[in-house]
Amino acid sequence: MTTSLTSDLRDRAFRWIADDPDDDSRVELQNILARAMGGEAGAADELADRMAGPLEFGTAGLRGPVRAGPNGMNVAVVTRTTAGVAAWLTAQGHSGGVVVVGRDARHGSEAFAKAAAEVLAAAGFAVKTLPGPLPTPVLAFAVLELGAVAGIQITASHNPPADNGYKLYDATGGQIVPPSDGQIERAIEAAPPAISVPREPGAEVLGDELRDAYLAKVALLPRGPERAVKVAATALHGVGAETLRAAFERVGFTELSLVAEQSTPDPDFPTVSFPNPEEPGATDLLLALASEAEADLAIALDPDADRCALGVRERDGSWRMLRGDETGVLLGWHVLSTVDSTDPLVATTIVSSSMLGEVAKEFGARYAETLTGFKWLVRAGEGLVFAYEEALGLCVNPGFVRDKDGISAAVLAAGLAASLRAAGRGPLDVLDELAVKHGVHVTDQVSLRVTDLSVRERLMAGLRATPPASLGGTGVTMEDLLPDADVLRLTGEGLRVVIRPSGTEPKLKAYLQIKEPVTGDLAEARAAADTRLAALRADIESRLV
Repeated sequence: MTTSLTSDLRDRAFRWIADDPDDDSRVELQNILARAMGGEAGAADELADRMAGPLEFGTAGLRGPVRAGPNGMNVAVVTRTTAGVAAWLTAQGHSGGVVVVGRDARHGSEAFAKAAAEVLAAAGFAVKTLPGPLPTPVLAFAVLELGAVAGIQITASHNPPADNGYKLYDATGGQIVPPSDGQIERAIEAAPPAISVPREPGAEVLGDELRDAYLAKVALLPRGPERAVKVAATALHGVGAETLRAAFERVGFTELSLVAEQSTPDPDFPTVSFPNPEEPGATDLLLALASEAEADLAIALDPDADRCALGVRERDGSWRMLRGDETGVLLGWHVLSTVDSTDPLVATTIVSSSMLGEVAKEFGARYAETLTGFKWLVRAGEGLVFAYEEALGLCVNPGFVRDKDGISAAVLAAGLAASLRAAGRGPLDVLDELAVKHGVHVTDQVSLRVTDLSVRERLMAGLRATPPASLGGTGVTMEDLLPDADVLRLTGEGLRVVIRPSGTEPKLKAYLQIKEPVTGDLAEARAAADTRLAALRADIESRLV
C-alpha cells in the first residue's frame, strides 16, 4: 500500500496531537507526521494506519497495539474510552458507585490503569485499584466481592507482546454483552478530546486483603483430601506465578516447580514469540521441566492467568499438552462427579466438543450450549457449576468468579491429579473411560486469515447460497444461526462443523468435530475418527479459498 499525505490526513493528525495529554505519545506521532511531510517512504502509510481508528469497542472491550494515534492503545484512547464508560454507567443509574480497576504487566498497563482510575474519580465514582499487576480473575472476583458497578482490567491476555487492551465487567461480575457494547461505543464517540476529559487522583489502592479473600475461596475448590501431587507450571512471563504459588500453598500442594525463565512478569515475553499456551513451542520449557521434575501434571497459564492449559505424561513417558476440549471434558466430569448441587448445570459453546453434553446426561445434570465467549457462558442459566470453551477458558467457580479463571482451574486440576495418583490412575485413564462410554470425540480447527474482511462475507454468503450436500464423504444439513449470530452449523452422522467469522481477528474459522462410537478396540475407534477428521479437514480447507 502507498498512501499520499493528504491535507485531511495531515490535519487529523495535527488535531489528535494537539488533543493528546501524553507527552510521549505526542512526540511519537509528531515524528511520524514529520517523516510523512518530508516524503519518507512508508511514513504516510504508517500515519494513515494510526489514524484509521478508533479502536472498536466490542463485548471484549478494546485490544490493539500500544502506539500513538486513535488506532492504538495509548493514554488518550484509554481516557476517552473511560469517559464513555463513565457516561454509560451514569445513564444506567450507577453514578457514584464503586468501580474497580486492575492491570497486568504489559507495556503501558500502569499508565493506562492510572488514566482510567483518574477519569472515573473525576466523574464522581468511588474508584478502587488493585495493588499492582494481578491476574484478571482477581479483578473479576473483586467486582462481586466489593459490590462494584463495574470493573476494568487493563490487559491483552495472550496477544502478542506489542498489544494491550481494556476489558470491562458490569455489575453482574461478567463481561458486558449487547446492547451495552453499542451504547458504550456511542458514548465514547460523544466524549470530548482526551485533553479536555477531567482527571483527578483519589482512587483507593486496595491492600492484600482482596487477593487473600480470593485465595480463601480458591482453597475450597479441591474435591478430595489428597495433596500428594507434583506439578510443573509456567506463567509465560505473565502475572500468574505468584498468585498460583500462593493458591497452591493455601491448599496444601507443596510440590510445585515453576519454569524459572518465565515466572517473572516481562512485557517483552523473551522466550515466546506468541504467549499463548495453544501456540506451537509456547510450552516447550514447561514440558521439559515436567519431565525433569517427574511431575504428575503440567500447567500453563496465559499472561493474565485467566486461561489454563494442562499437560500430561503419555504412557510411553513423553509429555503433551491436552487440547482445550480434553481439559474441559476432564474437569467437567470431575466437577459433576463431586458436586453437591441438586440440579447442576454445565455449559460450553457451540464450537466446543459435544462430549460434555454426554457426560452431563450420565450424571443427570442439565447442559447448555451458548454462543462463543464467556460473556455468554456465565449467563447460561441458574445452577451453573462449570463452564468451558475450547480455547482453554475454564470456569470452575461461577459462584465467586463469573469469568474464566486459570488459577482456580489449576487448583482444581491439581486436586484431581492428586486423587487419581492416590488411586494409581492418571488423567488419560479418565479420558479413555469417557471415550469408551460416550464415543471418541476428536476436534480440530481451520482458520483462514484475510487482509480484506469482505472475503469473509463473500465466503459466508456463498455457503448460505449453496450449502454443501456432503463433507468428508458424509451427507450434511446446514443450520443458519442468523440473526442471533453470523454462524453456520453443518451436521451429519458423527460429524459437525461450525463456521463463523472471528470476533477478534481477521479470520474465518471452521470448528470441526468427529464422533466415533467405540464398539471394540479404543485404539481402532480413535484411528477411524482421526481418518474421518483428516478427510473433513481437507474438504473444509478446499472450500475456504
